[in-house]
Amino acid sequence: MKVLSVASEVFPLVKTGGLADVAGALPAALAKQGMKVITLMPGYPAVMTALENYETVFSTDGHFGGAARLLWGKAKGLDLFVLDAPHLYDRPGNPYLGPDGKDWPDNSRRFAALATIAAEIGRGLVADFVPEIIHCHDWQAGLVPAYVRYGGGPKTIMTVHNLAFQGHYPASIFGTLGLPASAFGIDGVEYFGGVGYLKAGLQCSDAITTVSPTYAREIMTVEDGMGLDGLLRARSQAVHGIVNGIDTEIWNPADDAHIAQTYTAKHLERRDANKRAIERRFGLESGGGLLICIVSRLTLQKGMDLVAGALPTLMQLGGRLAILGSGDAALEGALKSAMVNYPGRVGIATAYDEPLSHLLQAGSDAILIPSRFEPCGLTQLYGLRYGCVPIVARVGGLADTVVDANDAALSAHAATGIQFSPVTQEALEHALRRTADLYANRRAWASLQQAGMKSDVSWTRSAARYAELYRALLKGA
Repeated sequence: MKVLSVASEVFPLVKTGGLADVAGALPAALAKQGMKVITLMPGYPAVMTALENYETVFSTDGHFGGAARLLWGKAKGLDLFVLDAPHLYDRPGNPYLGPDGKDWPDNSRRFAALATIAAEIGRGLVADFVPEIIHCHDWQAGLVPAYVRYGGGPKTIMTVHNLAFQGHYPASIFGTLGLPASAFGIDGVEYFGGVGYLKAGLQCSDAITTVSPTYAREIMTVEDGMGLDGLLRARSQAVHGIVNGIDTEIWNPADDAHIAQTYTAKHLERRDANKRAIERRFGLESGGGLLICIVSRLTLQKGMDLVAGALPTLMQLGGRLAILGSGDAALEGALKSAMVNYPGRVGIATAYDEPLSHLLQAGSDAILIPSRFEPCGLTQLYGLRYGCVPIVARVGGLADTVVDANDAALSAHAATGIQFSPVTQEALEHALRRTADLYANRRAWASLQQAGMKSDVSWTRSAARYAELYRALLKGA
């Protein structure tokens, strides 16, 4: 089966979040299910630099305001179609934001351009690769199902990685999209008087997936549906929650080149070398006490205000905290001030650093993820893989992937982390106290680590679910 994946970022070429990790790892997992997957992505500078052995399969002088080529080649082991349109994508830095930190003003054109090419590939633009399924990721690919619905093409799947990001634009852009007038309606791309890219994908696709079963249920509620709950409830039979996996070859503590000392579940004592490396990197006091890390965007969604409020409790418990992330200026400032208030106990690094994220998982005792909502989350999966015990809010994919250390689960050696609910500072502080008590019981803590490291966090089961969905769509065609 031939599948075209459409994504605005793909690891290891371009990454701002978990979408890139999924788009980078899922094709290889699907290949084991008998799928031939090629990913279509924009020709950002980093992509053009990495692209090799490519050929031009299509070119035009007028694609949303400038010349464009569709290239087919490989980059860092990935099979790619790349839309080389310098007027849209030849820009440094973040793929969505300008130097001022604001969205590029032409993002509506940039991702409509990507979507139209995806639909054309679906209709046979490249004779040697005519996909039977187009798998669209997040709002940047949300117009693809609309172009297919109104212009023809194969079955489409829309995957929601985060419903909070919707791609909503004024109605004035509709005339630039090349869609028929009939598409601007409640059953098409119209959304609160404007054009909704994600809404279009949810409305027009043949199937919808989210990145965990719990998140699939949550987004059908008024509280978590962010204005799209009614549409999702109406299409509930088409909605499927499939939890993400991770690339267990890239994330493998037994041979990870980014960490100070490799190890396995049989030799957890070797993690100490990584803890010492974290202490040096973050200027933390050395010792055997509880070391918690955070690898996250520093935003309200991620619960970073709760972390700032709960810091005195963590310090009273003798804990230390290492943070890797950036985001909201006020939250970032509050966490940085903690370095002054608790010298040697709190450290923060704000630059994006993939190798450092590996080290934090390999040497920290626990990873804290107090998100108010979390579609799936990947950092807790990395934590499980590395024996870095997750402390998580009981929401979305965090609830689906971490087994709480209650008495029954601990007795059965099935517990893999600590969950808390509701998502409040008080509940977080209680979770931190539970964590400290468990950490003091070395046998219980080792049981958490080893159970986590035995968890299947690979793409194997999830890729099989996607393959099953693809086949069901084609069977019903």
